[in-house]
Amino acid sequence: MNDELTKVDIEKMKAELEDRRLNIRPKIMEDVKTARAFGDLSENYEYKAAKEAQRRNDSRMRYLERMIATAKVIDAPRTADDVVGLFSTVTMFNEKLGKEQTIRIVTTLRQDALHGLISKESPVAKALMGHKTGDRVEIAVSPEMKYTVEIRSVEPGTDDASLAISSF
Repeated sequence: MNDELTKVDIEKMKAELEDRRLNIRPKIMEDVKTARAFGDLSENYEYKAAKEAQRRNDSRMRYLERMIATAKVIDAPRTADDVVGLFSTVTMFNEKLGKEQTIRIVTTLRQDALHGLISKESPVAKALMGHKTGDRVEIAVSPEMKYTVEIRSVEPGTDDASLAISSF
């Protein structure tokens, strides 16, 4: 795996893992025990739902453990104020669509494209990184699909821990 994550990402994952072990898992185990007492397990929806919740929780815990164990810890490099870097907020004008868009470049663990949080591993972020306000940048989403944006503004950001980690 070797995802490049910040210390804040690792701390957030450790906190979630501890919460799942100490709080969520015991509650789910109690739900399974209660549902099992209802009787016939073949037609017991509560039991099936409790077991599914247990499997999801165990799966998430394994995922977090694996991510923590294999992550490459990075520091968010400090860039000049008008240069796009990790955690920068970038306002750009998409020439093909004729509209402006604002995104923030984040680690893969905190990406959420619907809210403008774009992974540093995405084609958009890779193309923008290192460019300055006023630069025109071609973004190649695939060999067939390319478009050009003009960087209108760059606000440097920090790894402030305000962004949640993705659920999967």
